[in-house]
Amino acid sequence: MLNRILSGRIGYLLGFIASFGLVAFGLYIQVKNNLEPCPLCIFQRIAFMATGVMFLLAVLHNPQGGWRRVYGVLQFVAASVGAGIAVRHIWIQSHADEVMAECGAGMSYLFQNFPLRKFLQLVFKGTGECTAIDWTLLGFTIPQLSLIAFTGLGLYAVVLVVVKKR
Repeated sequence: MLNRILSGRIGYLLGFIASFGLVAFGLYIQVKNNLEPCPLCIFQRIAFMATGVMFLLAVLHNPQGGWRRVYGVLQFVAASVGAGIAVRHIWIQSHADEVMAECGAGMSYLFQNFPLRKFLQLVFKGTGECTAIDWTLLGFTIPQLSLIAFTGLGLYAVVLVVVKKR
């Protein structure tokens, strides 16, 4: 039964729902606790959405054979990029004293006043906003929870490739 679910469109639909469910949960946390997301939080949300879109495209295409591998790689890469952003965010939070000495202007100022390449470099360098730990769940920070979720989505993408239709 589980094999049949994971080998068809429903398996990809579950990945899509999980990805966008995580974005919705992030928005819920933001609104409920009156939090402003830092630049790296926003990029993690974008990575969740990109991962979800890869799952949605697979739902629409219902890939077979080699196409399952192609979608699996795309989904895995999207989740891996998000995991990389989360790891960087975790590092920045654990080295807040070093980053705080270097942090500068806010994200909106950077976006309006720098070309895209320089903007991305400055955002990934981290800002004071990225060092703040404003919310936790079971002792895990938001980027730590995001890393767990990205890892799960990436592994789930691999499982969907491995599962064979019967």
